[in-house]
Amino acid sequence: MTKQEAKQRIEKLKKLINHHRYFYHVLNRQEISDAALDSLKHELYQLEQQYPEFITPDSPTQRVSGKPCQGFEKIKHKIPMLSLEDIFSEDEFRSWEDYLKRLVPNETLEYFCELKVDGFAISLIYEDGIFIVGSTRGDGKIGEDVTQNLKTIESIPLRLAPEAPALSEVEVRGEVYMEKKDFEKFKKTYANPRNLAAGSIRQLDPKLAGSRSLKFLAYDLVSELGQKKHSDKHRILKELGFKTDEGIICKNRAEVVDYWQKITKKRETLPFQIDGIVVNINDNNIFQKLGIVGKSPRGARAFKFSPEQATTQILDIKLQVGRTGAVTPVAVLKPVEAGGVTISRATLHNEDEIKKLDVKIGDTVIIERAGDVIPAISRVLPELRTGKEKEFHFPRSCPVCGGKLIRPEGEALWRCSNSNCGARRREFLCHFISKKAFNIEGLGPKIIDHLITEGLVSTSADLFELRESDLLPLERFAEKSARNLIEAIQAQKEISLARFIYALGIRNVGEETALDLAEYFLTLEKIQKSSIEDLEKVMDIGPVVAESIYKWFRQKRNLELLKKLEKTGIRIRIMNYELRIKNKKLRNKKFVLTGSLESMTRDEAKKKIRELGGEISESVSKNTDYVVIGSTPGSKYEKARKLRVKIINEKEFLKLIR
Repeated sequence: MTKQEAKQRIEKLKKLINHHRYFYHVLNRQEISDAALDSLKHELYQLEQQYPEFITPDSPTQRVSGKPCQGFEKIKHKIPMLSLEDIFSEDEFRSWEDYLKRLVPNETLEYFCELKVDGFAISLIYEDGIFIVGSTRGDGKIGEDVTQNLKTIESIPLRLAPEAPALSEVEVRGEVYMEKKDFEKFKKTYANPRNLAAGSIRQLDPKLAGSRSLKFLAYDLVSELGQKKHSDKHRILKELGFKTDEGIICKNRAEVVDYWQKITKKRETLPFQIDGIVVNINDNNIFQKLGIVGKSPRGARAFKFSPEQATTQILDIKLQVGRTGAVTPVAVLKPVEAGGVTISRATLHNEDEIKKLDVKIGDTVIIERAGDVIPAISRVLPELRTGKEKEFHFPRSCPVCGGKLIRPEGEALWRCSNSNCGARRREFLCHFISKKAFNIEGLGPKIIDHLITEGLVSTSADLFELRESDLLPLERFAEKSARNLIEAIQAQKEISLARFIYALGIRNVGEETALDLAEYFLTLEKIQKSSIEDLEKVMDIGPVVAESIYKWFRQKRNLELLKKLEKTGIRIRIMNYELRIKNKKLRNKKFVLTGSLESMTRDEAKKKIRELGGEISESVSKNTDYVVIGSTPGSKYEKARKLRVKIINEKEFLKLIR
């Protein structure tokens, strides 16, 4: 990026951020998510750090919040209410820490970490122990007098604790927030509890604010009461009668990161929403010595959870050809952190989605990822276009084999019509050897590519006919590695019916459907001879899936593959699925899993549920009995809340399956 391009990008970002900040902070309306807005602000901050000559007084990084609303008396803060710069990863934390060590090279840095409640910041003034004035943050220097509304919040003491020392004036700052359970009845009107808390405090009628079950959590003691450390502030606040997060003192970066990771995993179990932790330099003298840059203290950072949404740019759009011939457009992205991982690609689903989003190569977009969901582009930000963006035109021939692309009636996907397409063959082989199918250790996509290139493998049956002598002439294969791979392949010749069905790669048949088929029909022969009506009798199999299975077993090339696999010695284990379920305590209970579990893998959890007679579903519906949430749960969690499906955490799940 040239200096001129950086200047243009900064101006466009400022204009867009100010637009959304006005909607959010002044009008209490929201057009994009908090995470997406944070991502835009983060990009602007990074660019301004790189090109400080372009920092201007009107930049969003130089202010704290929107203008105060009309209707309340304005109050000037004696000490500005500052905002915090965000960090999202251990690398960014390390960079901040290195920066601090250069500023105070002779000091030992100790940190105080506390929960960052997603609420509405306010200031409380007490005179002679009596609450007299409460104000909003406003623009950081001037806020609004909302004393009467704040008095309705019972967690704000109207008088400081009797044992508190007699003081002429005490200023306390903290967050007004609403617990998740109290937000339930308002969620159709408000986007999140934070918006509702802010809107409630800005109501002119205190009775309305008092009806909203708002709470207050103190995080800062502005007045000097002998505190030498930030941790002392929390202790004193508690003594004064305030609810405050006890937090934790961390001696080094590793302890901070460990605490951040623990809170990340338990955030969904908390009664209120948080979007990270606040990390302060614990020693107040060092904190003051570090000073302020712009509108933020150098000695504190908001260590946020990796956002499920972020903004980035599309560098290119490429096409992927799957094992069923489906051609999927994939956006190649400028790498960005979202949902706990670095995202460099996101699906665009199909041609219709590209047209619907109006996506162009070079666009700035909002991407989202929740839990284990594949990253996707949810919105384009055309306001940031420069005129250099390029239209993407979907081809009508396969990008791999050149075969004709067809789009079956009623479908959104284009498909390669060539059954011998190299990309389709390669993706099918990778699916066939995957962990949930034949699970051949040591055989991965790179070796599959090598075997296809050398002409040693064309179908999955060819894998079982490989010999050591076939592999030895190949690059990177010595005698031992060739022998190990052949032994690994031969060791997997016996397989359960469910895994075998899944390995066949039948369209619309995933792991759970394969298991349902195996439990219902018990043998491959019965599945092969079944009619569409027979297949529809299986739980969770509808007309589309039934037709897909029926057609697969009537295509000549598929029947030939089954014969070849049989000739190579593949044996399907006969299992009594009823006897397999020893304890039927979860019989007829349907489970959906979302997020990562600490004590076991997703597959281990599924296996345990099945062993106890339970059923697994990949989507939440009104028929779901339990949604099990781990860390960073996806959209299934929100859907479960909307449908009022029972949600249990890992601890409750372990108790259930014990």
